Amino acid sequence: MTTVPARQKILVAVAWPYANGPRHIGHVAGFGVPADIFARYHRLRGNDVLMVSGTDEHGTPVMVGADEEGVLPRDLADRYNEVIRDDLRRLGLSYDLFTRTTTENHHEVVRDVFRTLHEKGFIVEQTTVGAFSAATGRTLPDRYIEGTCPICGFPSARGDQCDNCGNQLDPADLIEPRSKIDGEAPVFKETSHLFLDLPAFKEQLAAWIGEQEHWRANVRRFSLELVKNLRPRPVTRDLDWGVRVPVPGYEEREDKRIYVWVDAVTGYLSAAIEWARNRGTPDAWRDWWQNPDARHYYFMGKDNIVFHSVIWPAQLLGYGDGGAFGAERGRLELPHDIVSSEFLTMEGKQFSTSRGVVIYVGDFLSRYDPDPLRYFLTAGGPEAQDTDFTWAEFVRRNNDELVANWGNLVNRTLTSGSKNFGVVPQPGALTDGDTAVIEAVEAGFDSVGRLIEQARFKAALAEVMRLASLVNGYVSEEAPWATIKDDRERAGTVLYVVLRCIDNLKTLFTPFLPFTSQVLHELLGYDDVIAGELEFRQIDLEAVTYTVLTGDYKSWAGAWQPSTLEPGRALREPRPLFRKLDPDQVVTDELARMARAAEA
Repeated sequence: MTTVPARQKILVAVAWPYANGPRHIGHVAGFGVPADIFARYHRLRGNDVLMVSGTDEHGTPVMVGADEEGVLPRDLADRYNEVIRDDLRRLGLSYDLFTRTTTENHHEVVRDVFRTLHEKGFIVEQTTVGAFSAATGRTLPDRYIEGTCPICGFPSARGDQCDNCGNQLDPADLIEPRSKIDGEAPVFKETSHLFLDLPAFKEQLAAWIGEQEHWRANVRRFSLELVKNLRPRPVTRDLDWGVRVPVPGYEEREDKRIYVWVDAVTGYLSAAIEWARNRGTPDAWRDWWQNPDARHYYFMGKDNIVFHSVIWPAQLLGYGDGGAFGAERGRLELPHDIVSSEFLTMEGKQFSTSRGVVIYVGDFLSRYDPDPLRYFLTAGGPEAQDTDFTWAEFVRRNNDELVANWGNLVNRTLTSGSKNFGVVPQPGALTDGDTAVIEAVEAGFDSVGRLIEQARFKAALAEVMRLASLVNGYVSEEAPWATIKDDRERAGTVLYVVLRCIDNLKTLFTPFLPFTSQVLHELLGYDDVIAGELEFRQIDLEAVTYTVLTGDYKSWAGAWQPSTLEPGRALREPRPLFRKLDPDQVVTDELARMARAAEA
């Protein structure tokens, strides 16, 4: 069996989506579905999972969106926090806490981390040249500035780094810099800011990253290159929206706030603390964050690697066991794995709301079920390389793989079993072939589990589908619907074998396809829950009431182990798990969606 210890503490830290608009399927391909597969698997293994995140509500993206709509940043954040958490619930992302960065708790934790780093000398003041919008006079974050890289000549380098050569940059370094908001050249002015002294951590980071041989090769390679060229990085910005800077000379100023990337990555810690407080067990978060046996996994798209493999670890190293939350009870644990996905593209272009290359999660789920989307994003998604989404490929995978393989196996077996027996049949003596197919499927708990633990989700799902195909071949060869005419006992034995395999496959599919796995669980006669509804809960611990996404996962049944499906269990009336899609209708629906979007 796999080597994960019993009751291991697993932190699933999921990148924080900006609350400046609804999320598209490219976003959830990177941070959402992979993280949920991992969390659901570990819960089935019996491990203690803490999956946290929320909406990132500070910084320029929200301010720009608010300006465009003529509303306050808080109003925009309120609206899109609700939209995003509803979309994530409908997609089945099983957060223990999906919160937001505008809570008092979050501000408290961010300020404590910042203050501690400053007191230890890791945050220092420097005079620098800042970039400001020529139109509004507001600061332009580095990532809102593009230009030509002065090192490699890449024409679309960002103000903080070049994605082509991996070097850190400043906006003023770029050749012909331009604002991504309006295309105008930024205005550069001298301003004072606080900087994180990243070079102070260079040796520690290089040694630590070098030891992480289990990371995906692209993440480790990219991170090692980043560490070679570390420079102090600004941690404040000229803004009036965000977390106040807890340093004399800055805190009293209305035009200075903590830079949003410091704010957001600290959210993994603040969300864990909030989760513990909400439960009435305020120190419970320490079981994950100050436990050297715990394992922390971070999920994101590849454009966020630098924040999770270099900047956040530097903050954690600097914070150590100090501050109000370290409280000399142990250092805060570093990431165990940085699970970064590549980009999902559409027609060869990166998903972009501003360029109209977008399919929003909510719109997708208004037309199609969530499990086919989860399936596509895993089986055909951007785990190791950029992958193109096309409607034709989505339809093909739904019809030829989900419907024709797994769905067909379930439907014809349950139909025959329900019609001829009504219950799980009592088997006769098992043949070598019967035993072989049962053992092959049961071995999947080891092989599939090992792949999920390695964050190889595409390979893990392919292995489950291979096992489903194996059982399909067995049942086609044995044909119990024909055998029953002459040998009812043999037909019953075959159906028992297939039902037992299906029960096992149901569990193997649960991390990937939770909605249909729960349906199948009930069709097999079970009354408990292996993948239930997620919940919205109202939090009233602060002056402002707000809503979080969570779930009562402790009450869910199911275990990552072979089934003991007993003969005589009543089968319920079968129904298809998946809908076969009409390719022409899908195209028609998509053209209608594009027309509505153009009118809007």
